[in-house]
Amino acid sequence: MDKRRLGRSGVVVSEICMGTMTFGTQADKKESFRILDRAYDAGVNFFDTAELYPVPPSEELAGLTEEWFGEWLATKPRDGVIVATKIAGAAHGWFVPPVRHGTAALDRRHIRVAIEGSLRRLGTDYVDLYQIHWPDHGMRPEDTLEPLDELVAEGKVRVTGTSNEDSYGLMRSLWASDGHGLARYDTIQNNFSLNNRRFEDELAECCRREQVSLLPFSPLAGGVLTGKYNTEMYPDGGRFTDYLKAGGPRQKAMAERFVNAKSLASTEKFMGIAQEAGMDVVTMATAWSKQHDFVASTIVGASRVGQLDPILAAAGVELAPEVLAKIDEVSAGILYPMG
Repeated sequence: MDKRRLGRSGVVVSEICMGTMTFGTQADKKESFRILDRAYDAGVNFFDTAELYPVPPSEELAGLTEEWFGEWLATKPRDGVIVATKIAGAAHGWFVPPVRHGTAALDRRHIRVAIEGSLRRLGTDYVDLYQIHWPDHGMRPEDTLEPLDELVAEGKVRVTGTSNEDSYGLMRSLWASDGHGLARYDTIQNNFSLNNRRFEDELAECCRREQVSLLPFSPLAGGVLTGKYNTEMYPDGGRFTDYLKAGGPRQKAMAERFVNAKSLASTEKFMGIAQEAGMDVVTMATAWSKQHDFVASTIVGASRVGQLDPILAAAGVELAPEVLAKIDEVSAGILYPMG
């Protein structure tokens, strides 16, 4: 599997990253370990988790995914696995970090408490990439960057990154790092897929000029690009099926953002393009995601080990110009399927 550098750092990762947010809800422990082993055996050396996983977050389960991953990590050579995790932050009310008794701030105290908890659950003395899960634009960026810089200096963190960030927030943080001589973000983890190309509007150029690597999550648009929602009855056990049936207002709003008339129409067209190209639409969507100069590694997810086959088949695949042209034509005709 091809390897790529994270930003300006010396950390080199596989072009596909195994995400873990389903471990503890959609996937039990045995299946989670099978997924991790399958990805590792295929050449994936990069794994992404978070202090609040699994999703949807709950006080009962928060931190469980890190614990499970830590157990699996103990069976592998530590230096051969690139581990990424995240501190929740304020999240504008979306996430409540029960592991810190319902309080959240991206300041020195909370960052210290969060990293120590993650290291304990992961069973390691350092993480390779430590990310801000959700930014807080109401804070001075240096109040977050200074404690992160301290963690890098202490060897508890190798490189830092942000997530769910916009152009304003990314550039503001980079300017603060450069102005104060602090470790700068080498990565940004945002939603990016065939059904959500907004990253290309502004953030892609920021990443190119500042040498920040995108780690796209949800390259299959939450499973929508598999085509499983292009039926009269949504699939049992599907995340957005569950959100629509029994989720709260935020979960239902998220489901409607991912599953709507425009996203289903574009998905149908992408499925046709993939069929013409002789590949699974999952393989095409994953290959498209990692075929960008600003992308270091595409974060994939699974709840069953069998789901990984068409994803891993994208390793080393480069889509032909005519396939890319057809994809662009669909995107131009159905603007912003996810709003």
